[in-house]
Amino acid sequence: MSYKAEYIWIDGTEPSAKLRSKTRILPDGADLPDWGFDGSSTNQAPGDNSDCVLKPVLAVPDPIRGGEHKLVLCEVYLVDGTPHPTNNRAKLRPVAEKYAAQESWFGIEQEYTFFQAGRPLGFPETGFPAPQGPYYCGVGADEVFGREIVEEHLEACLIAGIKVSGINAEVMPGQWEFQIGPASPLEVSDHLWLARWLLYRIAEDHDVAASIDAKPVKGDWNGAGAHTNFSTKAMRESYDAIVTACESLGAEGKVEEHIAGYGEGIADRLTGLHETAPFNEYSYGVSNRGASVRIPWQVEVEKKGYIEDRRPNANIDPYNVTRLLVNTCCEALEKAGQV
Repeated sequence: MSYKAEYIWIDGTEPSAKLRSKTRILPDGADLPDWGFDGSSTNQAPGDNSDCVLKPVLAVPDPIRGGEHKLVLCEVYLVDGTPHPTNNRAKLRPVAEKYAAQESWFGIEQEYTFFQAGRPLGFPETGFPAPQGPYYCGVGADEVFGREIVEEHLEACLIAGIKVSGINAEVMPGQWEFQIGPASPLEVSDHLWLARWLLYRIAEDHDVAASIDAKPVKGDWNGAGAHTNFSTKAMRESYDAIVTACESLGAEGKVEEHIAGYGEGIADRLTGLHETAPFNEYSYGVSNRGASVRIPWQVEVEKKGYIEDRRPNANIDPYNVTRLLVNTCCEALEKAGQV
């Protein structure tokens, strides 16, 4: 007897990496071996030296094939045993380990848009639907489009053991969101990538594409983000630590560093309109969805909790975003003695 292992990895496409996968048949009970692939076909190697290595880091039940079959998330390595330059998970690991004692938690809100025949679901063949307003958390066939895919995806994530914590329709027709977390930096990032793979794969069966483009429709429509909720043990116990974290993100050089790692096309989305702050300015405030970083109202009331960085794009690599937030905030909290 045997089982199917779907090896999944992140390629080297720029400016936004894509997911790739292929299937290996393994004997029942067999461990997951390293495996190779053609890096020249994934923007990760030249044709005259094309071999790259897949190293499994997380295996979960495959909710599509069922049975004993598995989805296998992998890191990409060079044949000399070093992480590939595109392997951002390897760059996160030492930062997460350095500040592990601060117990960072993340919740990432992944927005995305369904497209079919070149236009978002719910858009007419020509022109635009009614302006945004009734679609957010809407119900009814005239306001919500693609729910059957969303529900199938949610169920698949639960079967796979992915830490999905909710779903909702978003502000534009055909636009949705799922949330991953709370979880540690590596875990939330791993689970987000697997949840994306499942979304693409399930939408494929419906002849629909799921896009994480940051501004899927130009004009007077919200973009698509990956609002990132973050806390440490100290932040979950102290409002002073909340303020320290917010201030650290606006420190000299930090705004530019974070924006550079927060996804492609960020200037198109962070305009100061549509519930965003300008990409080149930094602000934070309580209950303010027009700020770079929002402190939820209940956090101010309870004087402890978490912050929401509203800047990351839908097309982020979560390994980059979690690394940046942990490095900036945890370093500042450590210097302030708030750990």
